Amino acid sequence: MSKNLVIVESPAKAKTIKKYLGKDFEVLASYGHVRDLVPKDGAVDVAHGFDMKYQIIDRNEKHVRAIVTALKDADELWLATDPDREGEAISWHLVELLREKNAIKNKPVKRVVFYEITQREVQNAIQNPREISADLVNAQQARRALDYLVGFNLSPLLWRKVQPGLSAGRVQSPALRLICEREEQIKAFVPREYWTLEALVEKSRQQFSAKLVELSGRKVEQFTLNTVVGAMSAKAMVAKAANGELLVAAVDKKQRRRNPAPPFTTSTLQQEANRKLGFTASRTMRAAQQLYEGADLGGETVGLITYMRTDSVNLAQDALTEIRKVIPQQFGAKALPPEPRYYKTKSKNAQEAHEAVRPTSAARLPKDVARYLSPDQAKLYELIWKRTVASQMEQAVYDTVTAELRAGSEHAFRASGSTLVEPGFIAAYLQSADTATGKEDEDDDKKLPPLEVGEKLKLADLIADQHFTEPPPRYTEASLVKTLEEYDIGRPSTYASIISTLQARDYVRLDGKAFIPTDVGMIVNKFLTDHFTRYVDYEFTAHLEDDLDAVSRGEKQWKPLLAEFWSSFKPTVDEKMELSRAEVSEARVIGTDPVSGKPVSARLGKYGPFVQIGSKDDPEKPRYASLRANQRIDTIKLEDALALFQLPRNIGTLPNGEEVQVNIGRFGPYVRHGSSFVSLKKDDDPYTIELPRAIELIEQKAAALEAATIKSFDGTGIKIIKGRFGPYIGDGKRRARIPKGRDPESLSVFECEAYLAEAEAAAPKKGGKGAKKAPRKTAAAAAADAAPAEKAVKKAAKKATKKAVKKAAKKKAG
Repeated sequence: MSKNLVIVESPAKAKTIKKYLGKDFEVLASYGHVRDLVPKDGAVDVAHGFDMKYQIIDRNEKHVRAIVTALKDADELWLATDPDREGEAISWHLVELLREKNAIKNKPVKRVVFYEITQREVQNAIQNPREISADLVNAQQARRALDYLVGFNLSPLLWRKVQPGLSAGRVQSPALRLICEREEQIKAFVPREYWTLEALVEKSRQQFSAKLVELSGRKVEQFTLNTVVGAMSAKAMVAKAANGELLVAAVDKKQRRRNPAPPFTTSTLQQEANRKLGFTASRTMRAAQQLYEGADLGGETVGLITYMRTDSVNLAQDALTEIRKVIPQQFGAKALPPEPRYYKTKSKNAQEAHEAVRPTSAARLPKDVARYLSPDQAKLYELIWKRTVASQMEQAVYDTVTAELRAGSEHAFRASGSTLVEPGFIAAYLQSADTATGKEDEDDDKKLPPLEVGEKLKLADLIADQHFTEPPPRYTEASLVKTLEEYDIGRPSTYASIISTLQARDYVRLDGKAFIPTDVGMIVNKFLTDHFTRYVDYEFTAHLEDDLDAVSRGEKQWKPLLAEFWSSFKPTVDEKMELSRAEVSEARVIGTDPVSGKPVSARLGKYGPFVQIGSKDDPEKPRYASLRANQRIDTIKLEDALALFQLPRNIGTLPNGEEVQVNIGRFGPYVRHGSSFVSLKKDDDPYTIELPRAIELIEQKAAALEAATIKSFDGTGIKIIKGRFGPYIGDGKRRARIPKGRDPESLSVFECEAYLAEAEAAAPKKGGKGAKKAPRKTAAAAAADAAPAEKAVKKAAKKATKKAVKKAAKKKAG
């Protein structure tokens, strides 16, 4: 019987599939991609047809070796990586690598895909293998090449012109532009005042409110009442006309029906998990991946959801059949519509053969599997189950009533109410427990009392309220994902990495759930929009995504696509290399220093945003101060900028008499006492920190040092300490490495002193302008120097011995 080797991406997936395939199949994990572009210039060879130079990923080399070894005993190689471009590329790269190693020989290579990890689907896939899709692989290679060409050319430009360590991405840059443009809109927003007038009406002891919709015979718009004078005048006019009563002029009763939302795609899953569960896109996709790969349900390992990277809202027929059996069991016969619901996908590139994100079995209820899952997995599974089941349930039915209430002939109010009469799908998906707040974005279930045309109602009160228009809201993860999808920027499977990259680069920060661009993010965005306008343009980015989709369908060739992009992109990069740093990061003049009369400005520097007093052309050197974490170049005020020059601050004295000072150095804010330094923590503010907190930090460092001390020599100040890169010797001023092979515990104080003296002698002297670098010694010269050096160590050890003994004796006598 033949032996088959199956390759998947992850060990969890391998474990699940192995159970379904039996003893004739060995299943191993590649642990994701096995190859990537070499991380240096020229990995995409633009001079030779965009050939791509790959190398094995170091961390996965051992997994490739295991695959090579297992393949020796196998008759066939099966590639069962994920059913998307990335999965196809992983399979292709592995085969290319195995062929380079001559590991495949003449063995058959078969590609299989499945969208749910269940026994039926896995075994069905094995019965229907295919070839690796060159179109999908080429689409992924094109995407990787484009990202490389943008990153490896724009990022160095940012390092030179803005700040080291920055990056610009083909898709992350338009996403950053969205966030920055929204911030500019908020900054430019001017609020407008408006007033509303509401009537508090009473019938049979039931009160309800009605909104003014007609005043003096004219329709009331948002800004009809825009001052307190106008609002009070209208209130008095309406009150006089009403004379304590409102007439029911019209009653309109209707029935409103609401349809359920379609089952989840990748994008809508990320949005809903953010809104309802507070999950980031990365957290959502991580939990979804685990649910897809399989969970152990008390001895049975099974994939709980279908593949989570999809643009489709389609559901398979057997899934529909099972869902329609579950609905009457869980929600009653009235909740089941006569026919299944079918949804049409909006995405231009969605493959209807794929499915929406759904449970692999609707009969597997959330409450039954929750105890086998982590909290995140359980919450996400419940969300997916509810959305899927609800998508096949009856409409929700509301009885709505709208009444027109008149005050005289010229003024009118409108009151609306609705009552949920048939919950339909809401019984499954829109329960209050679905959200963190316990509330849903639904019409209030507000009831009006029975009203008849012609009857008069008591006007209990008139309420005039002042309002101001609000700026557009900042993006949350949910709204950003939604907007990226609307603009066709990137693809749902990339949204999590786009958002993570923006945060990792400190281009944006989260304030609650809202994204706020940092100074660095604003300046990078301005640089890109000013100088690389085309490449952060939403339409251009979306068009490029369409081209990549066309490659995946075999409708376009990938290398001509790269050539077209590169022919316009490279000249733009070369041109912008001539820009000066000042042209890229312009200083913002804040005002004038009242003491010196010099200008105060803010800008981004090599080590972050800062303010300065004076300019480089002044005879005196300008003074500089870093901005605090919550301050921004574009909004900081003069008084706040001047306050930054308070440092260094003396905040008190330690019990031993040492003064304690707070300052900001090259590596961040710190506390200084005597000749010692302690870094402030992330949440410590150098402008507000006081002595008790400083003492706490000093004691924490002392405790950490004591815990890290392997050995100390009383009276000498010499300690042997556990360091980040191994144990070392220190005395507070000097530091020396311990020779390889020496046991730190075995060192004597004399040897330690000798090593410290040797390290001090070998250290380069500070401040010597003409100091030359010592020439590197040859092996022969080093050997010739060894004997005198050994004598020097012994001599220094003897000297240190005498010194240490005298000091210890003196201390004992005192």
